This record gives sequence, structure tokens and C-alpha cells, in this order.
Amino acid sequence: MNQAAIGAFIAAKRHERNLTQEQLAEKLGVSNKTISKWENGRCMPDYSVVQPLCRELGITIAELMDGEEKEHGNIRVFDEQQALDLLERIQRLEQQRQLLYGLMLVVAGIAMMALTGLPHESSPINDFLSGVTTGVASAATIVGVYAVARTFHKQ
Repeated sequence: MNQAAIGAFIAAKRHERNLTQEQLAEKLGVSNKTISKWENGRCMPDYSVVQPLCRELGITIAELMDGEEKEHGNIRVFDEQQALDLLERIQRLEQQRQLLYGLMLVVAGIAMMALTGLPHESSPINDFLSGVTTGVASAATIVGVYAVARTFHKQ
């Protein structure tokens, strides 16, 4: 799946239907910024919006996933439901991957904080390295918590 090609295809089909981003967004129950993200190839439509999007644009799910209109005589080896199921599974796996990265950052941050708390010989270099490690650990923990929260917010 080429997100840029799919986005350009969505934009072209929207223009063919003489729809603005706002009008399409209203029909699908999403924001016009979401439509813009799709058309710019920054993200893919959620699997729950794919069927209504295809219906509004007058295309099939296979054409949407290909980013081009189906040629006559071209045979598909999957059906619409299989494509939707695959898209849903991909999006779920992406969320799980983001959650895992977030949890790994939180654990790494906590581990680094624990290491900085170990007794060490006091010298300017050791104190500096301990401070840097504490800062990196704090940043990793905060970013990890943000990633986990963002993943749960999407669900």
C-alpha cells in the first residue's frame, strides 16, 4: 500500500465528485483535517471509515487500496471483506507496536533512574554523568507515558 498514491487517488475521486474536503468530512463524520491527512499521504483512513469512504467516492475497497481504478479484465484474488479485515488487523498491530514502544521507554527510563540512584564515587564527572542520565531517564519516561496514553486514547 502506497499511502501517497492512495491519498492522490482519494483527492482525485473527491474532485471528480465535486466535493470539498469539508463536505466529504461531514458525510463521513470526520474532520476536514483528517481528509487532508489522507490526501497528503500522512495517514490512512481508519478501517471503520473505509466502506463509507468508498461508497461516497464510488470506488471499491480494492481500488482504494491500490490507489488506482481497476482495469477491465483485472481479477482480484481477495474480496472486500478480506481487505477490510486485513486493514483492521494492520491498524490494530500498529497500535500494539506503539504501545510496546511506549512501555519499553517507560521501563528503560525507570531502569536508568534506578541506576543513577546507586552509590558512586563523587567527582564532578560522575555527578555530571549522573545528572545527564537522570535527565535522559526522565525524558524517556515522559515520552513513554505519552506514547502509551496516546495509544489508549486512539482505542
